[in-house]
Amino acid sequence: QLQASGGGLVQVGGSLRLSCADSGRAFSSGALGWFRQAPGKEREFVALMRWPNGATYHADSVKGRFTISRDRVKNTVYLQMNSLKPEDTAVYYCVGRRYWTTSYGQPSMYADWGQGTQVTVSS
Repeated sequence: QLQASGGGLVQVGGSLRLSCADSGRAFSSGALGWFRQAPGKEREFVALMRWPNGATYHADSVKGRFTISRDRVKNTVYLQMNSLKPEDTAVYYCVGRRYWTTSYGQPSMYADWGQGTQVTVSS
């Protein structure tokens, strides 16, 4: 099970950190990461970490501002979001995949989704 937390309201330029715990340790051979969905838009890939080797992948729209990281002991993945913009406003979802895929940016590749957490960036 994936348990996400850490959303909230922040001003433009501010920071937030999201957390997602894999309580069942189901994704230790695959990947954990984040998608987001803004009102009226499709779900969008944000970032992913390949668990066995720690390789990370970030969407171009967040590169240089967002960083995905992990705590292997806690089996938790984090999304540090800096320099937030109004267009980052969305519901953020933690996702898990049991085995690696090169199509990691496609929402259809994920069967396991955590509950969403709202991130609102106000101007």
